[in-house]
Amino acid sequence: MFNSFLFLSSKAYNPSMEKQKILVTQSILNNGIEILENAGLEVEIWQEKGPISYEKLLNMASDKVGIISMLSDRIDSKLLENAPHLKVVSNYAVGFNNIDVQAASKLKIAVGNTPGVLTDATADLAMALLLNLSRKIRPASENVKNGEWINWEPMGFLGKSLKGKTLGIYGLGRIGQALAKRCTHGFGMDLIHHTRSEKLMGTKVDFETLLKTSDVLSIHCPLTEETNGLFDYENLSKMKKDSILINTARGEVIVEKDLEKKVNEGHFFGVGLDVTAPEPMSANSSLLKNERVLVTPHIGSADYETRAAMSELVARNIISALNKAELPGFVNPDVWN
Repeated sequence: MFNSFLFLSSKAYNPSMEKQKILVTQSILNNGIEILENAGLEVEIWQEKGPISYEKLLNMASDKVGIISMLSDRIDSKLLENAPHLKVVSNYAVGFNNIDVQAASKLKIAVGNTPGVLTDATADLAMALLLNLSRKIRPASENVKNGEWINWEPMGFLGKSLKGKTLGIYGLGRIGQALAKRCTHGFGMDLIHHTRSEKLMGTKVDFETLLKTSDVLSIHCPLTEETNGLFDYENLSKMKKDSILINTARGEVIVEKDLEKKVNEGHFFGVGLDVTAPEPMSANSSLLKNERVLVTPHIGSADYETRAAMSELVARNIISALNKAELPGFVNPDVWN
């Protein structure tokens, strides 16, 4: 899982970084913290319950040379301009839509992310959501927990076989391809996809064909102006009524109130969401009360190996930027040009 460029010797680190301060906006696995501290950096970690507020982040960033940020942190131009010592922001995620990259580049602040290391973990989670929904595992398990299991029922909890079904992928990047391999090789599913680039896997189709043809549609795109709110009531209505929808990408890609309306109308065999908008989802959402919907709290990368790799990678981004070296995960590589 670890790429060779991650294993840099601490002897190469610049000793002038000794008293420089790094802010970590939530607790992460300690291997990345140790890398920073072994390089002579002073690390401050936000350890209070819940995400750091924007106002607190604005204040704490003022004397920092580096920030390890989460997707929930708003790193906008105001914050960047009010952090005069800031040299690098390393996002603990692949996505970086929470960061004003253009403003960072203008201010000569490097931006890093964690590409590659969380591909398999996120694809595994998407697969887990799909299997859970297709075989109605959650309602079946709750039936047992509630003492309602009386006898073997020939009509009980009838699921949907995946064999030979059509898998649609919206955004066939690393994670989309990893899920596609699991589904096509493991379950004999037929793959169609809608993506900007040409891919060798499956069949590329237009967006409307993807919606109308997919038995399972899994979303793996970044959040952009084009994808924000793309899965609205009109587009959700084009999907098969008994299809399964999975989203492990960004919550904002789906208009939640429109999804809620479609589910309440009886649309979809199942919906699996690891991301929502907002996060956390309202506890009063009717989606949480529907047995055809399964929501997890953004755990796509949540296995020890992946989170350890992410922790190391964000630390390496920080140290590389402070040494004016190429970041392992470089979002704005032209920042020093």
